Parts: sequence; structure tokens; C-alpha cells
Amino acid sequence: MLIHLIRTYARPYRRAIAAVLALQLVTTLAALYLPTLNAEIIDRGVAAGDTGFIVRTGAWMLLFSVLQIGATVWAVSFSARTAMGVGRDLRAAVFHRVGTFSAREVALFGAPTLISRTTNDVTQVQTLLFMALAMMVSAPISMIGGIIMALRQDAGLSWLIVVAVPLLILGVGAVIRQMLPQFRTVQGAIDSVNRVLREQITGIRVVRAFVREDVETARFAVANATLTDAALTVGRLQAWIFPIVSTVLNVSTVAVLWFGAGRVQAGEMQVGALTAFMAYLMQILMAVMMATFMSMMIPRASVSAERIGAVLDTESSVVPPTNPVTAPPHAAEVEVRDVSFQYPGAQHPVLEHVSFTARPGQTTAIIGSTGAGKTTLLNLISRSFDATGGSVRLGGVDVRNLALDSVWAHVGVVPQRPFLFSGTVASNLRYGKPGATDEELWDALRIAQAADFVAAMDGGLDAKITQGGSNVSGGQRQRLAIARAVVRRPDVYVFDDAFSALDLATDARLRRALHPVTQAATVIVVAQRVSTIVDFDQIIVLDDGRIVGQGTHDELLLTCPTYQEIARSQQAAQDEVAA
Repeated sequence: MLIHLIRTYARPYRRAIAAVLALQLVTTLAALYLPTLNAEIIDRGVAAGDTGFIVRTGAWMLLFSVLQIGATVWAVSFSARTAMGVGRDLRAAVFHRVGTFSAREVALFGAPTLISRTTNDVTQVQTLLFMALAMMVSAPISMIGGIIMALRQDAGLSWLIVVAVPLLILGVGAVIRQMLPQFRTVQGAIDSVNRVLREQITGIRVVRAFVREDVETARFAVANATLTDAALTVGRLQAWIFPIVSTVLNVSTVAVLWFGAGRVQAGEMQVGALTAFMAYLMQILMAVMMATFMSMMIPRASVSAERIGAVLDTESSVVPPTNPVTAPPHAAEVEVRDVSFQYPGAQHPVLEHVSFTARPGQTTAIIGSTGAGKTTLLNLISRSFDATGGSVRLGGVDVRNLALDSVWAHVGVVPQRPFLFSGTVASNLRYGKPGATDEELWDALRIAQAADFVAAMDGGLDAKITQGGSNVSGGQRQRLAIARAVVRRPDVYVFDDAFSALDLATDARLRRALHPVTQAATVIVVAQRVSTIVDFDQIIVLDDGRIVGQGTHDELLLTCPTYQEIARSQQAAQDEVAA
């Protein structure tokens, strides 16, 4: 997967990679030629006392050094640009793929791991690519060239290369093989820490309300300790690499001096050649060391690439149609035909054989006990999920045959838990209609009963909104979410228990203000309070995923036992509060 990802996303940077290869070749050849020049200075200049030769050869050494430095700088620059570009494209690809996921795929992976795969895992692949271009490309050239140049200096010591290089490869390779499973553990532990931390940050009010700080601290400590132990295990294995490398390098240096001194004494080798051979041996071993260090990064990057590939290879369960219908002929009508839905792996369906029609100019309420399938039904209408049986039709066309953008353009959703983005009041309201004027925004705020508190905020429409809308109350957040939907003026309004945080007076005023705006549209509301839906045109009663009642308030009081029970329980609660 790692090779596949790099090959795919590095393709647009072929020219930059070719430039890196050329520059690394120049750098390595210059570095390989320097010990030979140094040997000539020792053997032909210092030994003979030829100062002119020393100066001339030294000038060539200076020239090659400058060439090596310049080529290295440019090679690193091109490597960085390429690696950062691939990282940017890979993050964009993961982000785009996650953006196509339905709620089912998001729940399958989980938000914490999707975040860490988009950030931490992409960074691992990006870092590996940079190090490969900046260092590993030159390693084989330096190793092969060093062997050739060392043999040119003295073939009698070549057996030292045959012994030292395999020793270094075997020693470091044995450590790296043990590190691969540990890197998988580390990445999983990072996901766990992200998940726990995200839950604690987003649920800080609940934690404090129930005085569970100690419990959450202990839970985070467990996740943190797991990550620490996994990282320490990797660190202990890595700690073996440096002693192994140092031992091989130092023993090789001693061996070259020991056996080379005998050859120099016997007149079989000159001092300069011995110095050059030792320099080439160090270059060979350093190249092997760089390659092994890169090999140490490959296991972790491979794990990250597999995790990224799992996201990129996952197709959304909500599949765009091959020949989509761009716009339904009667966009406001919603028809649910014998719909059933079952979550993957669930033993029982959430919805079974649900059928009803919501028409333009009508307001349809969906009511039922917790877990009856109300929110799931609304998700099918907005095509966050696809029905596992039956069909949902918008304007007479199955939503699975409509372009996704067309479905979402015609349906305005206010979710059960309204979410506001960091920015301003205006930027959140324009999320549904980017070109909306300030007057349209204020009009939507007045309809949503939010104009008063927005006007009182510092900056009005330009007032700051923090992530999730945490700097406004739950009722204010709901009203801003309703205003955001109203700004779009969709053909179908879907309110998923969107009035639960409002008091009865505000609820009544908001519904009266909404009526002129939505009188030509289809309105579907999930409600909990019977008192708010008594005047609705149609009420759907769900119980355990099935429709057990359908009609007006008065009709259901006579014909539907479940609705009667809900009405009696709420009336009893109101009487108790009044008493």
C-alpha cells in the first residue's frame, strides 16, 4: 500500500523527482572523488614536498566541495517541495473521501481515527518520502560508488567491506523486524488517546455536572499509559540501533588501520591510499546506515499507509446514480413507500414497512418513544442513509436516482443536535446560501426568533461564534440553526426535534413566523410534545420502527392507543408541575 500511495500521488511531481535524482548523483560523485584527491595530495604532494601540486589539487577539492554543497541544497529543496506536495494531495484525497461518506461509514471508522489518519498518518508517509528523496536516493549510489573507488585504491582490503556491510545490515535488520508490530500498536494507541480526549473536551459540561473528573482522568491515564508503554517499547528497540552501528563503524576503522598498516609497511600500499580506503569504507557504512535508518521509518509509514488506504478504498454506501435526475418535477412532495432500514450487524431492523406521503402546504409530525426510528427516518429522506427496503421519493423520483446535490439542495435539515462552525453569525447563516444579503439574514433571524439576541451580541451579524456554538446557549444554537435553514428557502423543511430547547411561548411564536415562509413547502417535524403538534395536518406515530397511527390529533386520540398513552403521560406531567 505504501508503494502504491507514493507511486500514485508522486506522479505529478515526476520532473522534480528527476531533478532530485540528478542532483543527488552530482552530490554523491563529488563526495566520492574527494578522498581520491586527498590521497593524491598525501602521496604526490606531501610525500614529495610539491607545494604547487598541493595547491592545485586543493583548489579542485574546494571546487568539488562547493559543487557538492550547492547540489545538496537544491536536492533537499526539491525533495521538500515534492514531499510537502504529496502530503498536501494525500490529505486532500482523504478529506474528500471522508466528505463523501454517509453517516454509516463515519460511524464505522469513528471521528478520532479519521482525524489521526488525515493528520498523523499522512505526516508519516510525507516524512518518509522526504527522507527517501533527501537521503536514501544517494545511499545506493554512495555505496556502489564507494565500493568501486575503494577497490581502485586497494583490492587487498576488500574483504573488510564484505564482512562489515553484511554485519551492519543483519544487526540493524533484526531490530527493525521486531519494530513493525510495535508501530501498529503505537498508531492504535494514538487513536485511543484522540478518542478519549475528544470525548472529554466535547463532553466537559457533562463530566463536571456529574462530578466525574476523577473517573475521566483515570480513563485518560489508562489510554496515555498504553501509548507511553508502546512508544517506550519502540524506543528501547531503537536504542539498540546506535550501539550496533557505532560498534561496526569503530571496529571497521580499527581493522582498516590494523591490516592497512601492515600493507603500507610491506610497500604494498601507500599512506594516502590507506586514508582514502578508510574514507570510502566509512562512506559505504554510512550509506548502509542511512538505508537502515530509512528502513526503520518504513514500518511505521507502512502501517500509516495501510490505514490511509483503508479510508481511500472505502466506498460510501450512499452511491451517486449513474444517470442522475438533476431536478425532480414536483420537488416539494415526499413519499415514503414501504421503507425498511437495518443497520449493518444489527439483529433487528430500525424501521419496518413505513409508508406515508408529505405534501406541499402540509405540516407532517413524526412522534414516538425514544428509539422508535424517528431520526433514522429523517436521515433516509435527506439521504444520509439509503433504505435497505422500499424507497423514499422526492417529487415522484426515487432519491437514489437523484443527483446528491439535487437532493440536498431541495431539502433543508435542522438536526437534533444543531452544529455551528467557528466564524461569525453571518458566516454560519450563509453556509446554506453563500450569496445571501444582510437583509435576508436578518429576515431569517426574525423568523427564527433570534434577531433580538443576535442584535445584542457584540458585532451583530459579525459576532464571533466558537466551534460547535459553545459560546451561545442551547436554545440560541437551535434558533441559529433554524435561521440557517430558512435562509436557503428549500422545498422541504426537515426539523429533527429542533424545537426541544425552546420554551412554549418562543416555540409558538417561531411556528407562527415560519408558516408564511413554509406554506408552499413540505414540512416534516420530529416532535416530543403533543401540545406543539395538535394543529398539524398529519401526525405519524412510530413505535418500534412501525407506523401504529396516522392522522390528525383528534383522529389519533380516538384510534391510536400509543398516541393516547403519550398524550396522557404528558398531560399528567403538566398537571403535576401545575400542582
